[in-house]
Amino acid sequence: MGRAFEFRKARKMKRWSAMSKAFTRIGKDIVMAVKEGGPDPDSNAKLRAVIQNAKSVNMPKDNVERAIKRASDKSLGDFKVVLFEGYAPHGIAILVETATDNNTRTVANVRSYFNKCNGNMGTSGSVEFMFDHTCNFRIPAEGIDPEELELELIDFGAEEVFVDDDGILIYAPFESFGSIQKELESREIEILSSGFERIPQVTKQLTEEQAADVEKLLEKIEEDDDVQNVYHTMQE
Repeated sequence: MGRAFEFRKARKMKRWSAMSKAFTRIGKDIVMAVKEGGPDPDSNAKLRAVIQNAKSVNMPKDNVERAIKRASDKSLGDFKVVLFEGYAPHGIAILVETATDNNTRTVANVRSYFNKCNGNMGTSGSVEFMFDHTCNFRIPAEGIDPEELELELIDFGAEEVFVDDDGILIYAPFESFGSIQKELESREIEILSSGFERIPQVTKQLTEEQAADVEKLLEKIEEDDDVQNVYHTMQE
């Protein structure tokens, strides 16, 4: 198994945010997808993907429809994806993905978390290169041979296909998202969920005490409503 498999396994064992935080993240994703491609999921592939993700975390249909309607309101401000980079204690690189409608607020908050937890916020590009930007899809495992599927999807950018408790997972470079989504839909293969992740190229093992220092910073960052995802180079 490759790095995507190991990364996925570690992330599944990690403490995840409350379901309400997942709803908040998806709500912002809906706004960004609608602003970019319109409110009709039939003609907006990105919105289709977000709606699939909403279903995967049991987000009520009413919540999804309200978010789409809200996003269609031209008076609503837009969310922008902003990356923050820096270092936690003990040389652990951290990459923070945010979706914000007030960059000044988000910058101030993220910087304060690094400062309070003995970290250092870096400049743009200071740690991003340490992570591979990937896309992923989860599909049902029933009736599908993952090895055969991997061979068939290589031409569309797939790099790793494996089975876990959640079904079949497909990983590919970030830029292959559209071509793989289109191919799965053309085959009428149900996409249970999809998304993007940043996989660290190298991880660093820490002592239990050192890891606790890093976790303190990660918890602060993850609690922020503007934060969508946090990635790091600490071995889990």
